[in-house]
Amino acid sequence: MDLNPPPPKSWSIHTRPEIIAKYEIQERVGSGAYSDVYRARRKSDNLEVALKEVHDYQSAFREIEALQILQGTPNVVVLHEYFWREDEDAVLVLEFLRTDLATVIREAKKGGGLPVGEVKRWMIQILCGVDACHRNMIVHRDLKPGNLLISDGGVLKLADFGQARMLMEPGYVVADDNLQLYEQKPLHQTEINQTPEVAFDAGSSCQEGNANQERGSVSKEEYFREMDELKAKISMDEIARETNVHDENTSCLATCTTSDMEEDPFKGSGSYEPAEGEDIKHGSLTSCVGTRWFRTPELLYGSTDYGLEVDLWSLGCVFTELLSLEPLFPGNSDIDQLSRIINVLGNPTEDIWPGCARLPDYRIISFSKVENPIGLEGRLPNRSPDEILLVKKLVCYNPASRATAMELLHDKYFVEEPLPVPISELRVPSTKSGQDEESSGEWYDYNDSDSDFDEFGPPKVTTTHSGFSIQFP
Repeated sequence: MDLNPPPPKSWSIHTRPEIIAKYEIQERVGSGAYSDVYRARRKSDNLEVALKEVHDYQSAFREIEALQILQGTPNVVVLHEYFWREDEDAVLVLEFLRTDLATVIREAKKGGGLPVGEVKRWMIQILCGVDACHRNMIVHRDLKPGNLLISDGGVLKLADFGQARMLMEPGYVVADDNLQLYEQKPLHQTEINQTPEVAFDAGSSCQEGNANQERGSVSKEEYFREMDELKAKISMDEIARETNVHDENTSCLATCTTSDMEEDPFKGSGSYEPAEGEDIKHGSLTSCVGTRWFRTPELLYGSTDYGLEVDLWSLGCVFTELLSLEPLFPGNSDIDQLSRIINVLGNPTEDIWPGCARLPDYRIISFSKVENPIGLEGRLPNRSPDEILLVKKLVCYNPASRATAMELLHDKYFVEEPLPVPISELRVPSTKSGQDEESSGEWYDYNDSDSDFDEFGPPKVTTTHSGFSIQFP
């Protein structure tokens, strides 16, 4: 891919005076369908930053909103400020992070694996980031190794919140592992400097970074009025688009915190602007979200009524990849994805997954019965029973049975030998590496493609009272 800066356009980042007055743009380091990422230098103090030019209204809105709520969280990337005016793309000024977990896994595969102590420390950092999101009722919806960025000092940070959703009114967070709500403290509207060497004890609450957050004083009514005015300036085509094309190479430099701009339409935070086909108020979300290899069975079966549990399944897929150095379910189509899951976990039934038969596509798409599913043990043949059990708590059909991030942080796995290594002892690749030539497009090919039924042979199509069903051999 050519990562040289594209020719300047009328709305280009290169021609916007408010940006080039503050930042020296050096090179384009990532590009995708909805954003471009540039490495830049802040002129005031020579700080290296990433400028993420987001071409999609919805994606920019989601990312800014989520990062403002999560500002100060040690394991979420830092948003220093953003620029967004009428008829121009949003530009997010983000913490520059050189590498990601995908590169850690790729380098470990070349070098003979990851020590258990390192695996545990990576897992703990991921759990702390996810726990911060879920305490604020934010579902990320696109957790994968490429969206888990890593600082030079070994601090892992969740990034790319372009598909994130808030599942509750702003001003509330979830307390520990129950549903009791308490009012959240307001957020500071200033930049929060994060210590590069943030260490957590296994089982800690991971709330250190949120302890002093303060919510802005804008009322809910004023906030929604400002949002309505902002959205009125954006074309309906931009608002309607759902970001189902994933920026594999753009999230590698994202980051998070809060803007200190004077006219901040996100001050107070908490929009509920749904994408096309979504109805937040009535619990309806789109099923066309997330990167396929990490997408949950309920989404693959068309669910529009889901919550934080979709992140927990993705988390289990990421953990499996840390342990095996191979993707757990590398499907090349949605049907193939379901087939791979069923070959490992068996056919989903009401007995093991109450309510699955009511999913929109459950009776439309069916597979022959798998008599001897290989189980997660078969996908993790050289790992300990405790490691397999940890993954089983996440990779299971019934969303209600998946362990929360907080529950896993208290799992005995993290306090038993070998203990998690200090962050300073993690081996961090110097840069984000590209796809290996010998991979032939398979290794870390996270880009979605249209569903491809050809490899299954001719499916059996049956007319039903509600339409039709498709059975694959």
